[in-house]
Amino acid sequence: MGLFVNALAGLLFGLGLLLSGMADPAKVQNFLDLFGTWDPSLAFVMAGAVTTTFVGYRVAFRGPTPLLSPQFVLPSREPIDGRLLLGAVLFGIGWGITGFCPGPALVSVPLLAIGTMVFVPAMLGGIVLARALRTPQSAPA
Repeated sequence: MGLFVNALAGLLFGLGLLLSGMADPAKVQNFLDLFGTWDPSLAFVMAGAVTTTFVGYRVAFRGPTPLLSPQFVLPSREPIDGRLLLGAVLFGIGWGITGFCPGPALVSVPLLAIGTMVFVPAMLGGIVLARALRTPQSAPA
């Protein structure tokens, strides 16, 4: 049942990205172009996502456990370190240059656009490289 719900959530997320136009890298690049062809639509999508998440968490935490899990699994609060900052900087640079972050890039794969076909393998290679370089003490418990 959990796999079905996860797949359904992923499809719903992908559909939302497509309907909002966020699978188009030009939308993101235009949002970042403050003094040129600035497009504020990404800010509205982000505001909608934050609002939905805020309400969703409030509803989910009313019960003692999640619907499909024996307990809530929440991230622990970790200090900001060099690895986190480096990852954030690399993510931001990649997002700004390509206009893609992982979700929209994966949604765009069926379009077979050249940018997507370059970005997705590079992203997957980066994930594999990051896991290979992770030291045992930095691996999640």
